[in-house]
Formats: sequence, C-alpha cells, structure tokens
Amino acid sequence: MDRDTLVYRAKLAEQAERFDEMVADMKEVARQPQELTVEERNLLSVAYKNVIGSRRASWRVVTSIEQKGDADKMSIIKDYKAKIEGELVDICNDILSIIEDSLIPNSAAEEAKVFYYKMKGDYHRYLSEFQQGAARKASASAALDAYTAASGIASSDLPPTHPIRLGLALNFSVFYYEILNSPDRACHIAKQAFDDAIAELDTLNEESYKDSTLIMQLLRDNLTLWTSDHSAEAEGGDAGPEGGEDKAEG
Repeated sequence: MDRDTLVYRAKLAEQAERFDEMVADMKEVARQPQELTVEERNLLSVAYKNVIGSRRASWRVVTSIEQKGDADKMSIIKDYKAKIEGELVDICNDILSIIEDSLIPNSAAEEAKVFYYKMKGDYHRYLSEFQQGAARKASASAALDAYTAASGIASSDLPPTHPIRLGLALNFSVFYYEILNSPDRACHIAKQAFDDAIAELDTLNEESYKDSTLIMQLLRDNLTLWTSDHSAEAEGGDAGPEGGEDKAEG
C-alpha cells in the first residue's frame, strides 16, 4: 500500500477512534526509509498515545481495586493486572524499536530529533510506572538518557516558546516527580521552562501560540500542585509523589 493511502487511512482511523488500526498504518509509514513529515509524525504520536493511554488508565483502575483488597479475588485481580502490563510492555517495546531503528536515524531536522528523543523518554517512563526492581531501574535510566538528549538539542536549537521544547520540559519534570521522586528537580525544570517562555512570549508566532500557551498553563498547574504537595509533606501530611496523580503531561 502506498504512503498516501496509509496516511489517509490513519486519519480515518483517528476520526473513527480505531486507534489500533491507526497504529498499524502509521507503523508501516514509520518503517519506510524517508523522514516523516510533521503531519505523519503527529499522527504516529497520536496513535500510540491513545493505545498506551487506555491501557495506562486501565492499569491505574485495577491497581486501585487491588489496593482496596478483596482477599478472595486477589489472584484474579493480579492475573488481570499482569495481562494489562503485558500489553503495556508490547506497545512500549513496539514504538521504542521504531524510534531507535527508523525515526532517529532518519531524522535530519533538530526539531524532529527532539520530538523522537522525547517520545523515547515517554515510553521508557510508561514502563517505569509499573515495573519493579532491575527492570524499573533500567527503564528509568533509559528514560533519563533520552530526556537528557532531547533537552540538550532543544536548548541549543529550539526557542523557549517552541511547543515541542515546552512539552519536553513538561514530561521531563513529571518524570523527575513521579519516577525519580525528585520534587525539587521537577519544580526547577518546570519553572525554568515557564520563565524562559514568558520572557520570550512576544516572539511567539500565531501558528504555535495556542499550543505553547496551553503547555505553559500545564507547567504552571503542575508547579501549583507539586508545591502544595510539598507543603503538605512539610506539615506532616501524607501527600507524596502519588499525590500528583492528577498532574498534567504532554
């Protein structure tokens, strides 16, 4: 099937909310040797974000049920949770192999490299959310490396108001807060990104104004949430990293 047909089918699948099919079509496009267009890149991202997002939500629901604990049903709950975790692993490994084998090697533009390294960080972070022990440590380390690589390119090649640079800061700060349990570092990254963007707000072009200001609002929302969690901890409250469950991410 030719590239244009695959892209059009992926758009149809998105409208019909058939995201598994959207993934299948965009995966074929992504495996081709030429660099993805901005539209294709965004379609690929939306497809995987939806298939992973529904499983992450399912995992959180089942984990909550498990914690409330019906001892008689615990083996059923654990088996069901393991099934969801298996799907999460398959989806993450699928997109990570595409990013590493095709997308990053085929990228010439710095903006695209930031986008894919951020994506790589995101999917290793999703693995870190439920893995244990050595597997979790390896995924967290890979996420940190990917986010750090993306940040290095973004800080030298993208303006502070660029939506991809802002989205990277948003997700990198969430990673520090939730996975590495480093609220101070999370707040520093989010505040730095917000302040740097505010200082150059008048340079924002009309095309990205809406996206950039939305992410800036999410950064500010997270800062408010995290500093209030921090205050509760200082006062002897029990708000820890899990208290940031309603945090925003890109």
